[in-house]
Amino acid sequence: MIKKIDNNKGVKVVVTGGAGFIGSHIADALIAEGYEVHIIDNLSAGKMENINPKAVFHKKDIRNLKDIAPIIKGAKYVFHEAAIPRVPFSIEHPNETNEANVTGTLNVLTAARDGKVKRLIYAASSSAYGDQKTLPLVESMEAKPKSPYGLQKYIGELYAKLFSEIYDLETVSLRYFNVYGPRFSAEGAYALVIGKFIDFRKKGKPMTITGDGTQTRDFTNIHDIVRANLLAMKSKNVGKGEVMNIGAGRNFSVNQVAELIGGPTVHIASRLEPHDTLASNALAKKLIGWTPKVKLEEGIEELRKVYKF
Repeated sequence: MIKKIDNNKGVKVVVTGGAGFIGSHIADALIAEGYEVHIIDNLSAGKMENINPKAVFHKKDIRNLKDIAPIIKGAKYVFHEAAIPRVPFSIEHPNETNEANVTGTLNVLTAARDGKVKRLIYAASSSAYGDQKTLPLVESMEAKPKSPYGLQKYIGELYAKLFSEIYDLETVSLRYFNVYGPRFSAEGAYALVIGKFIDFRKKGKPMTITGDGTQTRDFTNIHDIVRANLLAMKSKNVGKGEVMNIGAGRNFSVNQVAELIGGPTVHIASRLEPHDTLASNALAKKLIGWTPKVKLEEGIEELRKVYKF
């Protein structure tokens, strides 16, 4: 049972995308700490059932600055989680995803600046790295995105840093690595391989593996992601546009994930994507004191209990 903390009562915090997978978990954690949480979500991907009843919900779109500015005004912190996070969709629809992921981010930053927000925590993405010659991936590497989505999320990092430098808005960007956990979507980027595999298992279908299944990913549990966000909100060591990896620091092949979940598999043609990812999380440990706690094996066992597969 989460012990409620009341010393944050009346402190306004805004979570964009707060009806989505990651945003809703962040909102829950903030409410448990006593904050006054406002959620901005257009419900294009988020779900009403994910919204904590103690949050104030605003069905608005971040692409409309006039709509979101009054909501963000007066908040102490903003967690910017709203995005269209689908890599294949961004390739097919670069203009539409740019409006949400770049213009929308600029709108949130502008509203935060004008609304006298203290700090904005931005949901960045490991897709900014693209293919790199060496692992683990470290923040000093040159960004080499391979999709419009990866580029758009990287632009968001640069905008956040600029707003810190020009307007004194505290910002910090967290590069998420393959987030999984309860409330995952079976569609889109956040489903990743784990969500899709569980969906196949529940439907009695074989798990579809792209290519030979040797490609690896650094799967990071949602509970670790939430903890990183709250540490980034509270830390006195960040706020100047820092970018840091939030990844488990262990990678597993798609074949290994299929074995952990259990069940029949089928292979299909490979697609354009980085073959391997592995995060160095040394900077996050140094700056905000974050280290991952949930192992993939434990995370999948939690999902097995939640989704009964």
